[in-house]
Amino acid sequence: MQLRPPKPFDRGFTLVEVLVAILIFGIIVTTVFASHRTVFVSAPIVEDNIGLYEMAGTCLGRIALDLRSVYITQPPLYQKPEFDADPDPYRVVGSAEGGGSTPRLRFASLAHLPMEQSSRQGVAQIAYYETSAGEDLVQLRRADNLYPYPPFEAQGSDPVLCDMVKRLEVSYLDQEGNDYEYWDSESDEFEYATPAAIHFLIELIRNETTAVFETRVSLPVVREGLE
Repeated sequence: MQLRPPKPFDRGFTLVEVLVAILIFGIIVTTVFASHRTVFVSAPIVEDNIGLYEMAGTCLGRIALDLRSVYITQPPLYQKPEFDADPDPYRVVGSAEGGGSTPRLRFASLAHLPMEQSSRQGVAQIAYYETSAGEDLVQLRRADNLYPYPPFEAQGSDPVLCDMVKRLEVSYLDQEGNDYEYWDSESDEFEYATPAAIHFLIELIRNETTAVFETRVSLPVVREGLE
């Protein structure tokens, strides 16, 4: 009896073919697990970024709303202050540095935010100020008072606009575009004018994830300098 040679599909795999298959399978498995690990590692970072963007959006949105509703006394109702005169209640005052006892920015606005179910409306005095959040971080708070305006005093009940603030920079632009770190509309230095725009830069941090946000708000009404 004559034996037939085995057909090609009757042959088994050689050792080389098995090793190549194992190698390819190992590469695929390693790639899949690496992708899953990247997803799981990135998820907390993405969540932190979303949290920072939401906080910054709420904070800067509120600031823009307040400033776009600014209330400014115009001449002839406004006159240069005498030496012993009371300061203009609707003045715009911004300091280069702020703290719990010193507002970073104070102005009058029609964007009063009623608290404790109050129905009163009117021109409010708004003050943004900083309080410590620990580890060289601060909170940006917002004080809102209707007339008669009390002397500024930090209150624990004042809402927090931004938490975990690593850096806060506020600058003021006049009508010629000149940039200042501070402003006082009751000062001869600024010719008793109000700024034309105010620029905010806020750097936030959350679980070692940091992000910088900026906005520039042009004031809808501006008092020009008095000669």
